[in-house]
Amino acid sequence: MIRAHQKSFHSLFIISDTILVILAFILSYYIRFSIIGTREGVKYLPLSAYAGYLFFIALGYLLIFLFGGLYNPQRSRSLIRQFFDVIRANLFGVVYFLALLYMVKQIDISRTFIAVFAVVNTLLDVLFRLCLYSFLRTLRKHGKNLKHVLIVGYSRTTEVYIDRLIANPEWGYSVMGILDNEMEKGTRYRGVKVLGRLDELDHVLSEHDLDELIIALKVEDYTKLAEIVETGEHYGLHTKFAPDFMNLISGNANMEDMDGVPVINIRSVPLASMGNRCLKRTEDIVLGILALIIAALPMAVVAVIVKATSKGPVIYKQKRIGLHNREFTMYKFRSMVVQDEDDEKKEWTTENDDRVTKVGRFIRRTSIDELPQLFNVLKGDMSLVGPRPERPYYVDRFKEEIPRYMVKHQVRPGITGWAQINGYRGDTSIKRRVDCDIWYIENWKLWLDIAILFKTLFRAKDYNAY
Repeated sequence: MIRAHQKSFHSLFIISDTILVILAFILSYYIRFSIIGTREGVKYLPLSAYAGYLFFIALGYLLIFLFGGLYNPQRSRSLIRQFFDVIRANLFGVVYFLALLYMVKQIDISRTFIAVFAVVNTLLDVLFRLCLYSFLRTLRKHGKNLKHVLIVGYSRTTEVYIDRLIANPEWGYSVMGILDNEMEKGTRYRGVKVLGRLDELDHVLSEHDLDELIIALKVEDYTKLAEIVETGEHYGLHTKFAPDFMNLISGNANMEDMDGVPVINIRSVPLASMGNRCLKRTEDIVLGILALIIAALPMAVVAVIVKATSKGPVIYKQKRIGLHNREFTMYKFRSMVVQDEDDEKKEWTTENDDRVTKVGRFIRRTSIDELPQLFNVLKGDMSLVGPRPERPYYVDRFKEEIPRYMVKHQVRPGITGWAQINGYRGDTSIKRRVDCDIWYIENWKLWLDIAILFKTLFRAKDYNAY
C-alpha cells in the first residue's frame, strides 16, 4: 500500500532536489562566467571557491522546501499551485543565500551568479515536478500508485466526494466501499458499493489493507464520530473528516487554534487581514487617481452632452448598501429621465426601458455612466473591484430570498467585479451573481483585481447593461 512506500518516496524527492541544487549551481556558474562573461581584466573566483558554499546552500534549500510544504502529499493539489509553491520556496532560497554571504562577509560572490542560480534552480525544480506529475498521473490512470480509502457514512458529502475522485483519476484514489446504517447493503453509487453498517468498521478494517479512512457521516450520526476515529487510529489509518455541511463551510475555510481549542472559520476572507486591506486600499488610491486623470476629459465631454440632451442634473446620486451593511451615496452620470424617488428605488431597469435616454443607453452599454464612482473609490465608500452595491430596497428583499446574499457586504463594493466580467450584470440571475461575488471574496488576490480590471477595460460593450 501507499503508506509502505511513502517514506521511500520522500527520500527520493529529497535526493532529487539535492542533485538539482548541485546541478543548478554548477550550470549557473558556467552560464554566468562562460556565456554572459565579464568585462576584460575583471577577475572572478574559481568554481572551487563557489563550491565551498554549496553544502550550506543545498542544506538551506532542502529545509526551506521542507517547511514550505513541498514534500507534503500533493495528490489533490493542482499543478499551478505546486508551481507557485516552488517559485515561492526559491525566492526564500535566494534571501537565505544572500543572508549567508552577508553573515560570512563574502563580497566576491557575483550577484549576477545568484540571480542566474535562482532562475536556473527554479526552472529545474518546475521541470522535474512537471515530469513527475505527468508520470504519476499516467500511472494512476492505469490503476497504479493508488490510495485505497473507505468512506464511513452516506451523506450528501459522500456523493460529492466520490464525484470528485472519479472526475480526477490523476489524484490516484480508489474507494473500496461505504459503511452506513440506513443504506441497504449492496447499494451502489457510481460503482462504489455499500459494504455494511457502521458497527462493522472494525471487521472491515481488519480484513482489508487500506490507506485512508474518510468520515462523511450525516449530522445526526455525529455521536458515533469519536468511536469511529478511535477505531481508525487503532489500525494506524490516516483519518479525514468531510463534514456534512458543505453548503455552510467554504472550500478554503481554515482552522484556528484558540489555546488548544480547534475552531473552524466558516468562511476564509483574505481581506479580513489588515495587510491585505492596506494593499487593496493602496491599489484603489493609486489606480483611482490614475484613472481619474485619464478619464477627466471624456468625463467632461459626457457631462456636457448629458446636460445638453435632457433635463435634470448631470450626476445622479443614489443610496446603496456597502461595507458592513452601511448606506452610502453612489455617483453615476444620469442616464434616465428624472423620476419620482419612491418609484425609482423599486424599479428594475429592463431591456428597452423607456426611462433610459438615448445618450443614457450608450453610456450604460459602455459603462461610461459608472466613471463618477471613481470619486466613491477615493472617498473609501467603494473599491475599483468588488461585488456591485445594491439599493436598500433590493438588499432587504434579496437577503430573504437568496442564500448567503449578505456575505457580499464583508468587503467594499466595486465599480466592476468577477460577476460583471462573467456577464452577470443588469437583469440577470441574482443567485449566480452572488455565487461569483462570494467566490471573489474567498479567493481575493491582488493579481485577480488586476485581471478583472483588464477584462473590464477590454469589454467594449456590456449587452446585459440596460
